[in-house]
Amino acid sequence: MQDRGKPQTARYDVTSLGNAIVDVLWQAPESVITDYGLNRGSMTLIDEDRAEFLTSVMGDDRLVESGGSAGNTAVGIAGLGSRSAYVGKVKDDELGRAFQASLTSTGTLYETPFSAEGPATARCLIFVSPDGQRTMNTFLGASTRLAPEDIDADVIGGSAVTYMEGYLWDQPEAKDAFRLAVEIAHAQGRLTSLSLSDPFCVDRWRDEFVAMIDAGMIDIVFANQDELKSLYQTDDLADARQAGLSANVGLIALTKGYEGSELLVPEQGAFDIPVVEVVKRIDTTGAGDLYAAGFLHGFTRGEGLETCGLYGARAAAAVIQRVGARLTASELLAVTAG
Repeated sequence: MQDRGKPQTARYDVTSLGNAIVDVLWQAPESVITDYGLNRGSMTLIDEDRAEFLTSVMGDDRLVESGGSAGNTAVGIAGLGSRSAYVGKVKDDELGRAFQASLTSTGTLYETPFSAEGPATARCLIFVSPDGQRTMNTFLGASTRLAPEDIDADVIGGSAVTYMEGYLWDQPEAKDAFRLAVEIAHAQGRLTSLSLSDPFCVDRWRDEFVAMIDAGMIDIVFANQDELKSLYQTDDLADARQAGLSANVGLIALTKGYEGSELLVPEQGAFDIPVVEVVKRIDTTGAGDLYAAGFLHGFTRGEGLETCGLYGARAAAAVIQRVGARLTASELLAVTAG
């Protein structure tokens, strides 16, 4: 991996870029998935009317908190004690102000200007089935307005790692913001990282993701096994791993569900990360996001790769044993224990 992103010279450890979304979680009966035609276990983009309807069918016991994939990672990074910043767009409305208050209360810097007009603040309606699987329906709303002018060069250039979610690639202006952030980060000798986000996201933008990796724009990739197989268009994980080990990237952090995770480092090989015991799988929301948070927390502190992977695995294991994508103080302490 290139020698970028020295934490001791950085103002922030990690700046996360993503769709700024308010998460609404509901532990739903299995029948809901079929009754309302939901795409089980995946993320589906919906319009405002569909968002209003699905919100109306959720129970009163739903959980509401600021979220979004990269937002979850930013909160996890701050909670673990790293210096966290976030870039994402909300509207100047009730949900937008709630998003800002919730995020900044964690110690994360959030100074992206609000949208004064246009669509409402985004929301992700998450139906958690009895087996802990999450089915997400997302109204992107104001988050789609993220543009290059929202990128603060001082923040990106002063961050050891800039972490970006693949979902950003669904909007043309957000793509431009993404590219600008990469340019600024690398010009300052910093590192960039990309979460592939979702197999369907990879299906939509595979060629462009591969082109970015081939061009050396991305230093660290976060992926689960389905995303990596989609990226390299194979049903064989071994083939996908081999392609990853040959990629023009510093490292691929690969999560494999019940089989743990591993770090693929070109020219060095694969590093297995031990499975962290899970007593009961309640809600997988944020598992990948918190894995990235744990890993990057260790990484920006100069920990060895196996330790970084273990931090990620512990954070992911903790978050899937509770509802929502945030960890308690005791769970955060357990991530770096030992």
